[in-house]
Amino acid sequence: MTLPAALAGNVSRETQEDLARYVALLEKWNPRLNLISRADIQHVWIRHITDSLQVYRQADRTWARWVDMGAGGGLPGLVVAICAKGDNPDASVVLIESDQRKAVFLRTVIRELSLPADVIAARIETAVPQSADVISARALARLTRLLALSEPHIGDDTLCLFPKGRSWADEVEEARADWSFRLDPVPSTTHEDGVILRITEARRA
Repeated sequence: MTLPAALAGNVSRETQEDLARYVALLEKWNPRLNLISRADIQHVWIRHITDSLQVYRQADRTWARWVDMGAGGGLPGLVVAICAKGDNPDASVVLIESDQRKAVFLRTVIRELSLPADVIAARIETAVPQSADVISARALARLTRLLALSEPHIGDDTLCLFPKGRSWADEVEEARADWSFRLDPVPSTTHEDGVILRITEARRA
């Protein structure tokens, strides 16, 4: 399988090739590490690659440091790094992942694809502050928790990108009890009831 035709025209041939190499490594390592569910393997391009691409496209190309929290199998962090390799070569992606085996996988992909990325193999709470321009996290925690985890890495102009499902409005209401932030929910192109929460100016209330 390859990138859907509707998106292929917006991705360079080199980026498509790197995405295909990443998917091949994901499929190879998945039986040992459970990077994504077995049921999702046959739908990996839509459910994971395309989903990650839409997160990447919510940030302009002026960012210098992108932090992906709870990186897991590299979604969206490695997809971001693959795209940045061609679009924004001076930028870097930091993937924070506490599972040491998954961290080895992330480093393997970074090395084999020569990606502008680094791995912090530690709990998010203990990671050195990153002064991120963009922070992402996918299927990691509720919004209140995500903002708390992001706090050490947030700067004056940091953009947080958090994909959420149908209960996203409830999570936003819950988070506003402890946090103030500007919010722009962008409808997902891959999940009917999903959104990508674009959050800026996040501060404790």
